[in-house]
Amino acid sequence: MKREAPAAARNRGPIADVLAEELPASGTVLEVASGTGEHVIHFAARFPQLRWQPSDPDEGARASIAAWSSDSGLANIATPLAIDASASEWPVAVADAVVCINMIHISPPEATLGLVRAAGRILPEGAPLIVYGPWLEAGVPTAPSNLEFNAWLKGQDARFGLRDTAWMDELCIHNALRRTRRVAMPANNIMLVYRKT
Repeated sequence: MKREAPAAARNRGPIADVLAEELPASGTVLEVASGTGEHVIHFAARFPQLRWQPSDPDEGARASIAAWSSDSGLANIATPLAIDASASEWPVAVADAVVCINMIHISPPEATLGLVRAAGRILPEGAPLIVYGPWLEAGVPTAPSNLEFNAWLKGQDARFGLRDTAWMDELCIHNALRRTRRVAMPANNIMLVYRKT
């Protein structure tokens, strides 16, 4: 029932290091598209003062998250929710932070639009939306491996692919979110932090 993603074991430490500088001291962190559940277990252990709310639209993923959570024995991880990021209504009314790792490039644009709209709706003023993954940036050369990955993704589904940070910035501006930080991460990934205005 437990799934494993090799990338999660590699990137969870560097991601957590940035989260340590951006997450609130207390409250609820909603993770969108939690996947296997390996990230949320690591984060919940490192940030025990926070309540972690994982989610995923896939039933198998939610079962994996629940299995990892159960085996961890951590008390600050909630039951995973079924959230389709593109949906207009989410089963979450408020969160103190929203984290989304490696979803945006492997989903239709509507999922990112839904993510940003929801974050603009459920986050209080000053709270962060934190997204991680490979991106395209104007004026910044894209790593050949990311270009190859982008082509492969589009071959899987024409709606998938690396997004431009300028596009993300514009979406966020229209939903009362302003980018406050860009962090270059290992393996040609980038973490972007937006805060509710």
